[in-house]
Amino acid sequence: MARTKRIGILTAGGDSPGLNAAIRSVGKAALSRGMEVTGFRDGFRGLAENLRYPLDKATLAGILTVGGTILGTGRDKPHRMEIDGEIRDMTDVMAANYQRNKLDALIIMGGGGTHKNALRLVDKGLNVITLPKTIDNDLALTDASIGFDTALGIVTDVVDRLHSTAHSHHRIIVAEIMGNRAGWLALGAGIAGGADVILIPEIPYEVEKIAAAICRRRDHGTKFSIVAVAEGAMCIADAAIYVAATQRKKSTKGTPEREAAKRDLAAFNAHHAGNTLRLSKQLEDLTKLEARVTILGYLQRGGTPSANDRLLATRLGTRCVELIEGDCFGVMVADQGGVAVPVPIQDVAGNLKLIPPEHAWVQSARRVGTCLGD
Repeated sequence: MARTKRIGILTAGGDSPGLNAAIRSVGKAALSRGMEVTGFRDGFRGLAENLRYPLDKATLAGILTVGGTILGTGRDKPHRMEIDGEIRDMTDVMAANYQRNKLDALIIMGGGGTHKNALRLVDKGLNVITLPKTIDNDLALTDASIGFDTALGIVTDVVDRLHSTAHSHHRIIVAEIMGNRAGWLALGAGIAGGADVILIPEIPYEVEKIAAAICRRRDHGTKFSIVAVAEGAMCIADAAIYVAATQRKKSTKGTPEREAAKRDLAAFNAHHAGNTLRLSKQLEDLTKLEARVTILGYLQRGGTPSANDRLLATRLGTRCVELIEGDCFGVMVADQGGVAVPVPIQDVAGNLKLIPPEHAWVQSARRVGTCLGD
């Protein structure tokens, strides 16, 4: 008689709408096939410290529509985890706990950083399958990531609501939207919400061109503008500094100059953190219109997942269990053309899905007269 298969599940990185739907779909599909399912609390730390969370029918009931993750999450890195005040490599401990729990597979749900960490566990010999989760929608090789659709709807609703205040007070409203390296959320919500200016990391901007576009609106009788800006959007000068600092960090790997390069990049990132406020002040000075900033923050990734995210999570989660039955590991379950397909984790880790300059969304934004700052 075949031994019952046992699978573990953990969620890592930022929380995201649809994670519970994904946990539910994996759990229910696995239980229906006679598998045992165990969750690990608070991301990779849960596996390192064996913080088990049994997942049965009762636990999985009623979580489809709940935001966040019942397992909790965290941003710990397996190879650099703080334990008792010390930074330690816990990958061997995680591998030992995997064996201790007699797991046949480990399901990891997360974004870009999570996939790098998942690959480290693959290299330790663990049978890992990942699910793509990030509101940034920047994971390579998948059309959609769990959480993006919900966040897109939330941000679009906020942009819609900002129009009335901007119009009533003749103001520039600058809305800062999540997206550090990729601008999918800002671009999509900006188009859907009718933003007049959309700024994304992939297209460095000139503040003078933005101001000129706003002034043209003012001169034609429209005395307000909505600016949707991704948190990682940069002016041309800052983008050049960032690229140089990033390249220097990469080129000095394994050399004494590495730490200095990391410090320079960290200093730039700290400076850039206040970019939206500086941009607002610059636009106010250049246009002579009053400007206000709205930073959406964690509002963007909270709350009930959309129908599309529940469907995506269920499709990818159930496919994940099929792959376990077929002993297909070391893969991420990607959404490609509406089909859930396995792609190697090593092809996802460290790769970003950025917006191409000629992407249909970019072209559509330009055609309706949206200023992209270039």
